[in-house]
Parts: sequence; structure tokens; C-alpha cells
Amino acid sequence: MFGRMLYLLDNLNMNKLEPKHKRAATYLKDMVYGANDGLVTTFAVIAGVAGASLDPLVIVFLGFANLFADGFSMAASSYLATRSESDVFKRERAVERWEVANKPASEEAEIKDILSKKGYSGADLEQMSVLVSKNKKFWVDLMMYEEHGLTPVGETRPLKGAATTLFAFVIAGFAPIIPFIFFFDGASLFAVSTVIAGVMFFAVGALRSIFTRRFWLWSGLEMFFVGGLAASIAYGVGFLIRAVIG
Repeated sequence: MFGRMLYLLDNLNMNKLEPKHKRAATYLKDMVYGANDGLVTTFAVIAGVAGASLDPLVIVFLGFANLFADGFSMAASSYLATRSESDVFKRERAVERWEVANKPASEEAEIKDILSKKGYSGADLEQMSVLVSKNKKFWVDLMMYEEHGLTPVGETRPLKGAATTLFAFVIAGFAPIIPFIFFFDGASLFAVSTVIAGVMFFAVGALRSIFTRRFWLWSGLEMFFVGGLAASIAYGVGFLIRAVIG
């Protein structure tokens, strides 16, 4: 009985240690980029207005305007960039397919050169070259990656990436505006907003560790200090403008 329990616990520990692929990591860049930019740009508006000692309503109006306008702009940019990447891949793949069909000898020589750099030689190199040449699709895919450094982009990737960016931008960027919506004590509005922004910066950074497997504390602190530096610059600019105009 005791031995059976040890066996089950051992297997449980092995399962916990077994590395797993994270499919959501495909959109990690969009999520982190969107959330980080949403926090930075929205809190920059808040810091600038606070530095100028304007009415809290101004922060709400400007904050929401930035939230949706800049969020949409980022999502559109993400969509267009990924779509362009997909178009480039398709065009280059069409060229590669033409070369494989019309200049097989030249392409076979390139395959041999690629495989030799991977460590194949002699009979193994010849056999691998023949096997690759038999599968035209694999041949083209291999050339695309090894020669051009290009990988396929899923048809739904641009739209999903843009939606992820917009969602993360709006959710994260909305957080620092909350104190000004509910109108807490006027003297503490900016302080509360700063605390919320700091917590969000740390949370977004810490969440990256789910996919990157870095220690969550260091990931959180990294983004906290980067975001804090950006916010400090924004507040400094707002304060300077107020001083000059005033």
C-alpha cells in the first residue's frame, strides 16, 4: 500500500515537472504589447493632466479618447503588419516553388549545402537530399525557413492578433482611469491611479512567466520598472509644460 502511494506520488511529480507547450504563447506578444502600451499611454495622459492640475473630468474624457482611439490604431497596425508578413511569405513561397519546378539542380545543390551545415555528410547527405527532393512541399518549406528565415502565418492569425492587442490594451489601460470615474478624494486621485498602474504593470509582467517560464517575480519587477520609468517621464513632461505655461 505504502509502495503504491509512493509510485503515484512519484508519477504526479513527474507530470508536474514535464514541460508543456503553451498554445496561447502564440499571442503572448500581442497581449503583452497591447497591455503594456495601454497602460503607458493612458497613464501618460493621466500624469500629464495631473501635472497640469486640470479637472478630473478632463482625465476621464482624454483617457477614454486615448483608450479607444490608440487601442484601435494599435490593433489595426498589428493586423496590417501580420497581414503583410503573410503576403510576403506567400509571394516568396511562390518564387521558391517556381525555382524547385524549373531549376531543380540548383535547388538540390542548395539543399545539400543546408544539410551539410546541419552535420550530414557522405552517404547520409546523399540519402537525405534524395528524400527531401521527393517531397516537393517539404522541400519548399525547408528552403523557406533555412534560406529565407520565413515561416507560415495562419489565415486567422492577423485578425486574432489584432483582437488580442485591442482587448489587452483596453482592459489594462482602463485600470488607471477607475479612480477618476468614481471620484475618490480629489487629493488622492492621482496617487490611487499610480498604485493601480503599478500593480497592473507588475501583474502583466508576472503573467509572462506562465509562457516564458522565467521567475514570475523578476518578470513582474522588470515590467514594473520599465512602466514606472515611462510614467515618470510623462509626469515630468506634464509638470514642465505647466511650469512653462504658468
